[in-house]
Amino acid sequence: QVQLVESGGGLVQPGGSLRLSCTASGSTLTVSHMGWYRQAPGQQRELVAAGTNGGSTYYADSVKGRFTISRDNTKNTVYLQMNSLKPEDTAVYYCFAARWSRFQVDYWGQGTQVTVSS
Repeated sequence: QVQLVESGGGLVQPGGSLRLSCTASGSTLTVSHMGWYRQAPGQQRELVAAGTNGGSTYYADSVKGRFTISRDNTKNTVYLQMNSLKPEDTAVYYCFAARWSRFQVDYWGQGTQVTVSS
């Protein structure tokens, strides 16, 4: 089992920045993919960004050039730096961990609210 604990959400004005953190504990050696999904009210959960143990990264088109995913393997922590935030980025952001694919999630974090509003 892997446990994921997130932090860093909040309220920010359009154009502002936030950094989300997600720390994994437990059987972390089984995990090859980590990243973030988000879910806005009334919408399906969507993949935002992901990274692999080998250093590959994926970004949704809607966040390319604004969001950056990074990992600190010494701390088993993945970060999502979000810049130039827009109101449409408002959602609950969920950290995930997966053994095989970013589309086959094995573990979820509890979620953290990000609200972009003036």
